Amino acid sequence: MSPALINTCYIIASILFVIGIKMLSSAQTARRGNMLSSVGMLLAIVVTLLYNGLDYKWIVVGLVVGAVIGALAANLVKMTSMPEMVALFNGFGGLASLLVGWAEYEKIRAEGFHEYFLANAAPPVFTTTVIALAVLIGGVTFTGSVQAWGKLSGKLGSKAVIIPAQRLVNGAVLLGIVVLSLLYIFAFQLEIPAGTELWIFLALVGLSLVLGVLGVLPIGGGDMPVVISLLNSFSGLAACAAGFVILNNVLIVAGCLVGCSGLILTIIMCKAMNRSLTNVLFSGFGSTTQTAGAEVEGEMKPASIEDAYYVLEAASSVVIIPGYGMAVAQAQHVVKELGELLENNGCDVKYAIHPVAGRMPGHMNVLLAEADVPYEQLVEMDNINPLMPTVDVAIVIGANDVVNPAAAQDESSPIYGMPIINAHLAKTVYALKRGQGAGFSGLINQLYFLEKTRMLYGDAKATVSALVSQFKEQ
Repeated sequence: MSPALINTCYIIASILFVIGIKMLSSAQTARRGNMLSSVGMLLAIVVTLLYNGLDYKWIVVGLVVGAVIGALAANLVKMTSMPEMVALFNGFGGLASLLVGWAEYEKIRAEGFHEYFLANAAPPVFTTTVIALAVLIGGVTFTGSVQAWGKLSGKLGSKAVIIPAQRLVNGAVLLGIVVLSLLYIFAFQLEIPAGTELWIFLALVGLSLVLGVLGVLPIGGGDMPVVISLLNSFSGLAACAAGFVILNNVLIVAGCLVGCSGLILTIIMCKAMNRSLTNVLFSGFGSTTQTAGAEVEGEMKPASIEDAYYVLEAASSVVIIPGYGMAVAQAQHVVKELGELLENNGCDVKYAIHPVAGRMPGHMNVLLAEADVPYEQLVEMDNINPLMPTVDVAIVIGANDVVNPAAAQDESSPIYGMPIINAHLAKTVYALKRGQGAGFSGLINQLYFLEKTRMLYGDAKATVSALVSQFKEQ
């Protein structure tokens, strides 16, 4: 296939990417948009495989191994583990870009650093710059994503970890990366010997990997939705840099789309938390349990399933506020069933969705969509809050910070100013929680201590199932 025809197919694939992403903005067209983007990627892969000189033996091996891993992940990974799987996928995307940059470097080194640029008339500064960027961004994305995966899965603990002289160490590593990058980029002009240039490159790879760990280490689990969005953006930027390395147009376009969309989503997440990106990355929020904030008075008041049933049976409006606790219990299907029973009882039911509820952007939307909850019943935070004072019952299922009144009322609280769903304004609140401990970020939720709040302790799925049984028995 001629280069002109291949690039034409790349343009068509890029157009399909753009249209597909546009369609993802609506629940009605999201599935078709995903399919359209998949068709575009399939087209790009097929025409890429038609390049001359490819070693199809290793390509087939890679396809088989990747297909097996993808099939196992799709069938074995639970929905509750989706955030950490997304983090890993971001990391592997970054690692792929790093390896592409490294492979191009080895190709240049095999031919001879000076000889390659003299023989191919390639622009040395541009080529070495995109290789350095692919390695740098890819390395940071890979180890940062692995760190995020560890925090989300609980294998590395969810709290932020502040090492001594954290900012000084990070600054030193960053300075080292800048110096090494400049030395590598201008190695041709500086006539640096090949052996020395190799150690410069390897040191750049090593410091990039270290920076990814140090960058995510001081970020608490409560900020993981923002981190995942940012790392997703990084994986796109790394892919874009890799596209420039191997001069592949569709990789450049796809990387730019992922990078830009991830950055926009990161900004949206930060706005939803009323925090700047620098505050999320460098504040060390969540490194300790809550030591600031007003002292919480009163106690959590438990309620029985029967008491909750009688209140819900008499309610004319109910707002269900899901959080990560619903995901852990895999309670989305019984939650939908409870919602249907309430509707059949003449109750108006809505689901209030906070932008950062759960452990990744859109986490609650995905779970409720899996349970076939009507999209019209999903209401965003800004639209549900004006209605909350008129709501008879708010049911909080495993949410914590996103419904904590301290964000609106306690200026000494670490989350003060963060927009929340105003569950505390509802006439009655039922909070489903496993125990009396603090949430994922380590903050005590003042909502649980209000006079109008009653606690339903235990597994969320079992609790909601018991409520469903009460409705069916009557």
